[in-house]
Amino acid sequence: MTLTSPDFPHDVAAVREATDRLLVSVSKLDDAAIGEPSLLAGWTRGHVLSHLARNADALGNLLTWARTDVRTPMYAGPEAREADIERGADRPLAAHLEDLKESAARFDTAMDALPESRRAYEVEMRNNVVERADRLPLRRLAELELHHVDLGVGHTVDQLSPAFVDSELAFLATIKFAGHPDLPALELRTDDGRRWRTGRLGTGAGAEASPVVVTGSAAALVGWLTGRGEGSKLDSHGSVLPAVPPL
Repeated sequence: MTLTSPDFPHDVAAVREATDRLLVSVSKLDDAAIGEPSLLAGWTRGHVLSHLARNADALGNLLTWARTDVRTPMYAGPEAREADIERGADRPLAAHLEDLKESAARFDTAMDALPESRRAYEVEMRNNVVERADRLPLRRLAELELHHVDLGVGHTVDQLSPAFVDSELAFLATIKFAGHPDLPALELRTDDGRRWRTGRLGTGAGAEASPVVVTGSAAALVGWLTGRGEGSKLDSHGSVLPAVPPL
């Protein structure tokens, strides 16, 4: 199975809904909780929230690039990205909430401003990844949904919307990990019969004779592939469940 064409209006609406859910969860925290560890090693909840706000602005830069045809990178550079996250991590809850709302509003404006004629325009993300402008809302949606889980506030992979899970699973299998040299050849199978091939592909030296088959729910597969689940709900049919490279 392959990726379906983006449904830009649907994806824009999904981003707004995911943002609202995130803000509800964050608003229930307090200043002490912001400084507590998140589910991401080395990051507090404040780091996660600071990253989410800056990511909204970074992806907004790419939408501006697509709209104007003027190169506008996500970040000034890797060091600037990390410094921005660190600088904002220790702020009180009220400052995080204000930043999340304002950066989300800027991203909303950038999505609304992208003409239909520019949606197929290609921009360059971090690490030289090329992406179409009409897939940037899906990129933002993944950040919102997965980092909502990382906050450790009770929002789990099993609570992710089926539409997002299906879209993310297809992306991970057909783009993110397709041909990845550090992931053995896999055949992913969902309980409802869908299948993807990913990981090391081909028949050259070092290629596996047959892929490791991994079966489970779409949510369990997404959780494992994104590092948000250890794979206990998956069936690897007698093979050792491979370690997945970090995103």
